[in-house]
Amino acid sequence: MTAPADLSPTLQLACDLIRRPSVTPVDADCQKLMMQRLGNAGFTLEPMRIEDVDNFWASHGKHDGPVLCFAGHTDVVPTGPVQAWQLDPFDAVIDEHGMLCGRGAADMKGSLAAMVVAAERFVADYPDHKGSVTFLITSDEEGPAHHGTKAVVERLKARQERLDWCIVGEPSSTTLVGDVVKNGRRGSLGAKLTVRGKQGHVAYPHLAKNPIHLAAPALAELAAEHWDHGNDFFPPTSFQISNLNAGTGATNVIPGELEAVFNFRFSTESTVEGLQQRVADILDKHQLDWHIDWALSGLPFLTEPGALLDAVSSSIRDVTGRETHASTSGGTSDGRFIATMGTQVVELGPVNATIHQVNERVLAADLDVLTEIYYKTLIKLLA
Repeated sequence: MTAPADLSPTLQLACDLIRRPSVTPVDADCQKLMMQRLGNAGFTLEPMRIEDVDNFWASHGKHDGPVLCFAGHTDVVPTGPVQAWQLDPFDAVIDEHGMLCGRGAADMKGSLAAMVVAAERFVADYPDHKGSVTFLITSDEEGPAHHGTKAVVERLKARQERLDWCIVGEPSSTTLVGDVVKNGRRGSLGAKLTVRGKQGHVAYPHLAKNPIHLAAPALAELAAEHWDHGNDFFPPTSFQISNLNAGTGATNVIPGELEAVFNFRFSTESTVEGLQQRVADILDKHQLDWHIDWALSGLPFLTEPGALLDAVSSSIRDVTGRETHASTSGGTSDGRFIATMGTQVVELGPVNATIHQVNERVLAADLDVLTEIYYKTLIKLLA
């Protein structure tokens, strides 16, 4: 185990953040620590507590130039059974293999530490830099995400703030830090389908209508449907059923209703309205008595090659010598809210192999590499 005095500034800050048990939506003073550091570096600070969620907005520089935003979240997912961890999840230990272990090491307190240290260094080295360096930090990304980045973005829009470029610190890398960046995400459209039948005795099926039997062919058709072909940036839209529920608990009762929960991860080749209509057409084709409650978690967004992606890619090349791959795979992120401001958004963070798992860990040295990549990107865009 490495002694704290031996750690780089990024690793010291990462350990300080990990040791604060900020299980969503609790912040556990992570943002207080970050704001203290940024305030000491000359940033203007604006805490934004919205309902039960802590957020903050910080800025450094001029209002008449381009704006680069670092975005991220201080909240982490629950640990799961603590006894299953090799080390205490909130101890922030660097083990004999050089791995920083702890909840949030990869997702995403390591990135937060790298962002802060890179920004401190940049504004010290380039006090008269172009435009603004900003931070948009929330404690509600892993939870419902109603009062976090989404709500802060609404406030920024209302006062006509501009964000040209945004780097979200989500763990984007697959094997080596910087090997993959996310330049977009698929949309997420969830649904709860209710198919109504008629409850009855299993011995008298002619007096009942079994919604399971009625719905099964329609669900099979939905699962087999080809929704779109995707495009150069997105894979084809996918449909997955995540839950089926029916029955009274008795083996001799035909249920009166079936509930099916499903989700679309959709590309820019499909629209919410188009997917909803095609589902309705299939359900009607099978003459079902049905109702759907839809829930849109986020629209797809895409940052095409341009200033931000070029700067990030060349910084990764400068620091690591490797070419990065831009991808839109994976789940949703807060980038979907920031992209609604017309912002170019790229997600760049450490290796994501252990995120949300027991024994979450990241190679400690990768966080120093990440700091250098963020610093170089700042120089390319704002120096």
